[in-house]
Amino acid sequence: MLDFNSRHQFLSSCLIQLISGGSPWVNQEDGAVETVDTNEVQNGHLDSSNDCLCVGRPLQNRDQMRANVINEIMSTERHYIKHLKDICEGYLKQCKKRRDMFSDEQLKVIFGNIEDIYRFQMGFVRDLEKQYNTEEPHLSEIGPCFLEHQDGFWIYSEYCNNHLDACMELSKLMRDSRYQHFFEACRLLQQMIDIAIDGFLLTPIQKICKYPLQLAELLKYTVQEHSDYRYVAAALAVMRNVTQQINERRRRLENIDKIAQWQASVLDWEGDDILDRSSELVYTGEMSWVYQPYGRSQQRVFFLFDHQMVLCKKDLIRRDVLYYKGRIDMDRYEVTDIEDGRDDDFNVSVKNAFKLRNKDTEESHIFHAKKLEEKIRWLRAFQEERKMVQEDEKIGFEISGYQKQQAATTVRKVAKQKGVSQNRSMPPFYAPSGSTMDPGQYMLPGSLAQSEIFEINDFKRSPSPFWQRLTPFKK
Repeated sequence: MLDFNSRHQFLSSCLIQLISGGSPWVNQEDGAVETVDTNEVQNGHLDSSNDCLCVGRPLQNRDQMRANVINEIMSTERHYIKHLKDICEGYLKQCKKRRDMFSDEQLKVIFGNIEDIYRFQMGFVRDLEKQYNTEEPHLSEIGPCFLEHQDGFWIYSEYCNNHLDACMELSKLMRDSRYQHFFEACRLLQQMIDIAIDGFLLTPIQKICKYPLQLAELLKYTVQEHSDYRYVAAALAVMRNVTQQINERRRRLENIDKIAQWQASVLDWEGDDILDRSSELVYTGEMSWVYQPYGRSQQRVFFLFDHQMVLCKKDLIRRDVLYYKGRIDMDRYEVTDIEDGRDDDFNVSVKNAFKLRNKDTEESHIFHAKKLEEKIRWLRAFQEERKMVQEDEKIGFEISGYQKQQAATTVRKVAKQKGVSQNRSMPPFYAPSGSTMDPGQYMLPGSLAQSEIFEINDFKRSPSPFWQRLTPFKK
């Protein structure tokens, strides 16, 4: 076994060879590195005095149990900071030095906004430490810290949305032994624990999912008379909402293949792809449509996505086949309910109707639903579409070019497997009475055991006959 100085010199030489472009050589037997005992590290590492949940001991009073939960939260935060530091300094910093191996785009895909998360968590932990009562941990008031930093936790949405792309990009790189040796040398030089880089990159997702569980446990052992009680209760609600919304946006990204397949099935498609602006089908159904310049009623099938509504016409013979007939930019229109009677603008009788009016021009459209209930469902759908757009803008949610490319590739593969042209990959299906998207699950890498994955509360939606009749989602 090499002594510390020899071992450090050996590891440094390995990384220097990699950074300079030389051939890496790592002897796992002679050059083995002992893992750092994280319980012995302070200032960003675990503190052994705070790492006890008293498993197996007799039942303790509520104050002691609260102290245990507080200690566990502080311990995992310090440990997590160490993981983020290792990713940023041990991997990302070294990757940036090897421009012959990594492009800026590749690093953005693999590491996402991990540096932003690291900076945010450093500030969050500093505030937690100020509120931590080392002498009597059960008196600590950490609830306000979560409330003060609640907006900052939204940066995890971008990271979680990007994670699947990161795994795919890493998988491609790892087919080359150069990258395997490079990442392993980075891990050894940083003296990181013995897990692969994809395991480190999963930790932010695990962390954001664990917060509601920790806060729920803390609330369980916090009496209502405690000064921290109402803050912990509010923090739990906030963090549950964050994880639910992250889960919802991840579900949407998993469904974009279905949207791309649907678009490929619509005949005579014109203009931009749906995925250029949208990522969610909010509602769909048939209505009568009156367009102002013409004033005549037409029966159409409408698909309301975020940002836009697509108009389609059914084939006269094959009623399950649709033809593209245009779209409406929902960002430019406002929705107005119309009372039954006669509309002065169109000079027509209306029933179960509403109007879309362009906010910049005089252009407007009238839509007639068959029943009042259907009209009400459409009006609610338009409200949800606007709410979704506002929430997306708040957290910066968008579909990356890489994800759009993958969706297009999937459509081509499906078309090739079915032996049909890309312009007519499959007949579209729709729900005449209207529908919304079916909920999916937050997918984490299948290689992990279920016990290693922290659950996120699912964001419930109504079942969707339209989408259920396509290929079912994998859960």
